[in-house]
Amino acid sequence: MLNKLTKTNFKPQSFAVVGVSSLLKRNFVKYYTQNHEWIDVNGKETKSGISEKAAKDLGDIVYVELPEVGETFPKDETYGVIESVKAASDVYMPVESEIIEVNEKLIDDPGLVNQSAETEGWLIKVVIKNHDELKSLMNKEEYVKFCEQEEH
Repeated sequence: MLNKLTKTNFKPQSFAVVGVSSLLKRNFVKYYTQNHEWIDVNGKETKSGISEKAAKDLGDIVYVELPEVGETFPKDETYGVIESVKAASDVYMPVESEIIEVNEKLIDDPGLVNQSAETEGWLIKVVIKNHDELKSLMNKEEYVKFCEQEEH
């Protein structure tokens, strides 16, 4: 009797869990660009910034110029500038988006980008205007391979 109940009840539940799991994966994804920006789509808020690799390559970051809240930028348009002791670098919008918040902490402490570029060192929060453009970006595995090829 227990085996019948387990078989009958277990299969639909396992399919439901798989279905929910795949939905969650789609809503909680970090994408990368060939310009070394990332965009983290997590369902509640979407953050963007530069990759750990870009922060390392730039060296000590001394200044971050960010856009105004409410501005909208098309994919691949410059929305900010990061200056380091080595160079100044434009930051490009990964997908068409509207700025809803900027990381104010970076005004007083731009080095946060060096310390944790993909967490506390985020640059902007956005509302994505064109989700189809996410398809042209890389996932983490693809980005790692891209960086390896770029170094050779």
